[in-house]
Amino acid sequence: MAMSTKPARPIFIIKRKTSHGAHHGGAWKVAYADFVTAMMSLFIVLWLLNTSPQIKKAVAGYFNDPRSNGKQTGTLTLGSGESVTIDKQNVEQLKEEIERAILKQADLTKLSKQIEITVTGEGLKIDLIEDKGGTFFESGSPKLSENGVSLLNLLSIQLRVLPNRLLIEGHTDAQPYSSDTGYTNWELSSDRANSARRLLQEDGIGSDHISQIRGYADQMLRVPSNPLDPSNRRISLIVQWIDSSHSQAGIDLPPADATSSPAIQGETKRPPSSGGPHRADNGPGS
Repeated sequence: MAMSTKPARPIFIIKRKTSHGAHHGGAWKVAYADFVTAMMSLFIVLWLLNTSPQIKKAVAGYFNDPRSNGKQTGTLTLGSGESVTIDKQNVEQLKEEIERAILKQADLTKLSKQIEITVTGEGLKIDLIEDKGGTFFESGSPKLSENGVSLLNLLSIQLRVLPNRLLIEGHTDAQPYSSDTGYTNWELSSDRANSARRLLQEDGIGSDHISQIRGYADQMLRVPSNPLDPSNRRISLIVQWIDSSHSQAGIDLPPADATSSPAIQGETKRPPSSGGPHRADNGPGS
């Protein structure tokens, strides 16, 4: 008996699509971006309202001439490339700029007590004061320590954009220099000031911006009651007033000689013939 053949039943595959919520689009991103931009603009306006006239002029100068080739280091250069002259009206701004820059450096913050910044008859004076073990120079040597190099590098950034000339002084305590070569505190104070000058010039301060190098040995003690106090050992960087008429009477420092030539690489190693300060102004045949 023949078996009956039935056609195979077709197989149906049912695919069900799951629906999601409607797509929100990117409109919210545009709105959020507008909000952030508005907030940024608000904070910029609030910041400008509380800044000094020099900074306002710098910002205005940038927008008036955005392709200006003037250096924009720090806040003491105008957007037009014109340097801001330091005088008695804005010297506090430079003082605060330097103090803030030092505090931002972790390795220099701990040395803040050994850095004094004061306004004198000659200009803004920055004292780098040694401690017992030596802070900015190796003990008994004109060689700068790591801390001395770091601080002078930082100062050069703030000072190289200024048209003001720079005067550098070296001081020691009354402890005699122990050497049989005739090298004394006069040479040491001058050499330390010259070491600072060389590094500043390597960092961009022009030779025409250095007015004088002075070595005083122990003739101008910071602590006269204790001639051996370590703080008597120091170097001083003085940002001089542009106009010599700004100098005040009664200051224990003589005004810078406008006719003196800038110091150059050589170092004088002769003690002075008189009791006055040993000048390390260098030049051919000196």
